[in-house]
Amino acid sequence: MATHERERRIAAVRRFNRFYTRQIGVLRKTFLDSPYSLGEARVLYEIASAQAPTATEIGRALDLDAGYLSRTLRNFEKRGLIQRKVSARDARQSHLALSPRGRKTFAPLERRSQRDTSAMLGKLRPADQARLIAAMHTIETLLGGEAAAAPPPRPSYSLRAPVPGDFGWVVKRHAELYAEEYRWREPFEGLCAQIVADYANNNDPKRERCWIAEMDGENVGCVFLAKDSVKVARIRLLLIDPKARGLGLGTRLVDECIRFARRAGYSKITLWTHSVLKAARHIYEKAGFKLMRTQRHSSWGRPVVSEHWDLEL
Repeated sequence: MATHERERRIAAVRRFNRFYTRQIGVLRKTFLDSPYSLGEARVLYEIASAQAPTATEIGRALDLDAGYLSRTLRNFEKRGLIQRKVSARDARQSHLALSPRGRKTFAPLERRSQRDTSAMLGKLRPADQARLIAAMHTIETLLGGEAAAAPPPRPSYSLRAPVPGDFGWVVKRHAELYAEEYRWREPFEGLCAQIVADYANNNDPKRERCWIAEMDGENVGCVFLAKDSVKVARIRLLLIDPKARGLGLGTRLVDECIRFARRAGYSKITLWTHSVLKAARHIYEKAGFKLMRTQRHSSWGRPVVSEHWDLEL
């Protein structure tokens, strides 16, 4: 990676860190208008939410300095907020729990935190809330947080008709992914833009359809079924974003095309793909498509072999 690009990325991460520490109030003297700092409130949260944790477990979970944690726990004991019970397995360890006073002290902190988070999300549209949560999950996973330590629930997706902005996303995401994965250049983006423009300007809703796949409020896939002739339909612009691969989404999109084509009265579906697109070829072959002919070309800056596949309905 070039030095300039590395420095740009470092600056972006540091900018986000400054933004988010301000967002959650890390630099405030107290947390949520309580007598406690953010660190102290986090220790209270760990004690309240875990099952009788030890000081060692809390220190490991929060990556806290042992001396700081020891002082914090002693202060909590003096205030009557926590109780200790010697471990039956190891007398050197004590299990911690909130006392009745501690639960009474912690409860308004939890309510305020819930209220503030709800207010923050309430400023966003539902789709943007989903995007925010997905982005947080991505950060947590990539940087090795809890989401990476335990396998997350299998993500789910939904299919819908396009809305304003989706056609632009289709062209942009095709251009980005194919440049990144296959080094296909601008003429390919122009081809995608032309296909999308033809559909957007002239589609017949009774005989043509576009599906957009969405996951956590973010577009992750698409496919078009366009009229090639009275009896023949054409599958175009099948795309699965890397974050949604492995979920069977490609197969689902192609199956939707086949079902719609049959209902619309087509007798055949045709498509144009390339030999390097192995995952797509596997989907088409599994659905019953037959390879009809191939052709070499280098229209997009790389030598490739195009393929024409047909499915008799």
